[in-house]
Amino acid sequence: MAGIHPSAVIAEGAQIGADCVIGPFCVIGADVVLGDRVTLKSHVVVDGDTHIGDDTTVFPFAVIGEIPQDLKFDGEKTRLRIGARNRIREHVTMNTGTANGGGVTRVGDDGLFMAGCHIAHDAQIGDRVIVVNSSAVAGHCIIEDDVIIGGLCGVHQHVRIGQGAIIGAVTMVTKDVVPHGLVQGPRGILDGLNLVGLKRKGVSRGDITALRAAFQMLKDGEGTFQDRANRLADESDSAYVQQMVAFILGDTGRNFLTPG
Repeated sequence: MAGIHPSAVIAEGAQIGADCVIGPFCVIGADVVLGDRVTLKSHVVVDGDTHIGDDTTVFPFAVIGEIPQDLKFDGEKTRLRIGARNRIREHVTMNTGTANGGGVTRVGDDGLFMAGCHIAHDAQIGDRVIVVNSSAVAGHCIIEDDVIIGGLCGVHQHVRIGQGAIIGAVTMVTKDVVPHGLVQGPRGILDGLNLVGLKRKGVSRGDITALRAAFQMLKDGEGTFQDRANRLADESDSAYVQQMVAFILGDTGRNFLTPG
């Protein structure tokens, strides 16, 4: 049973899961699939080939699944896939993908997307991600699990932000950010590690110490940034350090924020 307000407009073909709540003046397109217990508060637009996972709540005036803000988009069939238990607050926008970017925008589980933030075409967002008010994640970005993006931030297209990193408020991020990094400042400086996040996650003291030593080597070691990462791969047996090394040595189209 779904609780659907009589003023809601639901196109023929839309699939509404069990126990959904669809509030006043919501508009749902024909290709939309809502999982079980999804709540659309009121004045929510969900369009395009968009799936929203179980137990997700979308707050008023959010627009989910509209076409990309990309001048190259020519009406091709693309998708938006949103996981379970997300909280999508007021005025959030999430767009479908583009043919040139893989055709799908993905959002993981258990995220919090605060008022006015934007998730652009072809972005790949992990689990437990928090995007704070009025921040924008541009097209083709990869945001890994447990990332926090502070308020009024901008993340440039094709940027990768590694797991557990935190971006301070009012920061522009134009380069890749290593896992568990701390970035702040108007033009995004890698200013240390997200030690608070690591401790809250229960990471062992030994792994935190290894990460701090790795960060110091990346900052002050000899050779290029890639050379230093390669040495870390050989010298450290910490899984967290190896995760950081794998991220640095992985495929990317951008440079890295390096320790200041």
